[in-house]
Amino acid sequence: MNSVPSRISVAPMMDRTDRHFRYFMRLITRYTLLYTEMVTSAAILYGDRNHLLGFSPEEKPLALQVGGDQPQDLATCAQIAEEMGYDEINLNVGCPSGRVQAGNFGACLMLQPQRVADCVAAMRQATKLPVTVKHRIGVDSCDRYEDLAHFVQVVAEAGCQRFTVHARKAWLQGLSPKENRNVPPLRYEDVYRLKRDCPHLWIEINGGITTSDQAQGHLQVVDAVMIGRAAYDTPYLLATVDREIGHQSVSPPERHNIAMAMLPYIEHWTCKGLKLNAITRHMLQLYHGQPGSRIWKRYLTENSRAGAGPEVVETALVKLADVSLGCAV
Repeated sequence: MNSVPSRISVAPMMDRTDRHFRYFMRLITRYTLLYTEMVTSAAILYGDRNHLLGFSPEEKPLALQVGGDQPQDLATCAQIAEEMGYDEINLNVGCPSGRVQAGNFGACLMLQPQRVADCVAAMRQATKLPVTVKHRIGVDSCDRYEDLAHFVQVVAEAGCQRFTVHARKAWLQGLSPKENRNVPPLRYEDVYRLKRDCPHLWIEINGGITTSDQAQGHLQVVDAVMIGRAAYDTPYLLATVDREIGHQSVSPPERHNIAMAMLPYIEHWTCKGLKLNAITRHMLQLYHGQPGSRIWKRYLTENSRAGAGPEVVETALVKLADVSLGCAV
């Protein structure tokens, strides 16, 4: 990975940012930093490591997000991440779900900044990879700017130089994880202030960012922008990132070419027994806002059954072409 981090990333999202989605996104943007779903340290240490952490080289630059609170376990996970070829390891200090709280990791760790610092220090000692932290602006009543600044200061003293800040607080009780993504108000100014107060740290902002113009606006103040649900619901949103933010001399890929480039990948995985839907479910929004989008989504959804392969995507593309020509489908 380049020494200068990407200024745009796609957030780690459970049941979203698996290897198939990431491969698909790489056909849209090469510059954007991608993340795995959050994987617990216990799963990494004792689970099917290849299934949980396997990825295609095309997905890089790629960060592994891990959840846990035991420094030595996380150190071992950092070593594994480096051995497997990841470009970064990120500690989740933002997830508010009850199951995560029960394991004493995620957002509740914001109340234990020294423990997070101990985890970061152990991980940094175990790997040459960048060790980064994703967190909220606060939790429950511990949500003053001073609380946020104290958390970042303590963790930074352990050697963390990059922080991704979800600009909402988390309620550990009373709100579901989904509600925690929308109900607490966005407080972008807290993240801006953090960057002003800590110019030596790399500060990335996350939360409620759905357009390229919004991202560009944030980049005038902070170092990087992380896009979450919008990257999944409107993936072509990132088609101009390489040129506009990465300053690369490339043209945005055409949607048709993106879909065609997925065919060999689909052939590879379906021949190994993977159900087509495991891949095409990530492609449903490729034509979001375009003529024929509903036809595309419906055909893929209804025909991505067991035993189906790339021909389903090819047929869906033909139906889209018929729409553009004004033909009945």
